[in-house]
Amino acid sequence: MSFKILGASVSPFVRKVQVFCAEKGLDYTLSQVSPFSPPEGWRDISPLGKIPVLDHDGRIINDSSIICAYLEKVAPEPALIPSEPYEMARALWFEEYADSGLMPVLGSKIFQPLCLRPLLSGQAADPQAVEDARKVFDEEVTPLYTYLDQQLGGGQYFVGGRLTIADISIASITVNGRLAGFPPDAARTPAFAAYIDRMHALPSFAACIETDKKVFGARFK
Repeated sequence: MSFKILGASVSPFVRKVQVFCAEKGLDYTLSQVSPFSPPEGWRDISPLGKIPVLDHDGRIINDSSIICAYLEKVAPEPALIPSEPYEMARALWFEEYADSGLMPVLGSKIFQPLCLRPLLSGQAADPQAVEDARKVFDEEVTPLYTYLDQQLGGGQYFVGGRLTIADISIASITVNGRLAGFPPDAARTPAFAAYIDRMHALPSFAACIETDKKVFGARFK
């Protein structure tokens, strides 16, 4: 079986699939594709123009959540999407919380102005952009993290006492916050901050983070 992931490694959705593959023990290659300057014919592969895309022996699968669901069927062990109905619902809820709740704030309002735009322009983020990002983190991101802090309930993982798609999704997106210089606040969300430290220390995450830090790591915390 040949797995090729198409997409930019700094994307949290690409990272989610990379970590999912690593935790499954699936070998893959990553072909860097920027959604801002995609190759010719990209819309034929990705009709919405989004990343990642998975090419599995010529079979094209779009969207990170669908890709992970597909890989769960292709390689059932170790299980990363619970089979018990309620646990499955909880895991998929946290995946959605990460994708639709965390990403719009951490991505467009923090990572893009502090990391992506400076890289593309060749100029450091201006002080006002940093101040604006800090305000967003305090007023919008921290309440989202507070919910996750509470949901951990003293546990090591979000669902079933083991690593699932819930953890992979949440920890994937928080990497971008750290790249922008905004890790979870240990004073306000101590359980979640400790959890993120554990997740990002996993070999599957650490490898991705080290790659991203080479390009976007100037502000990493």
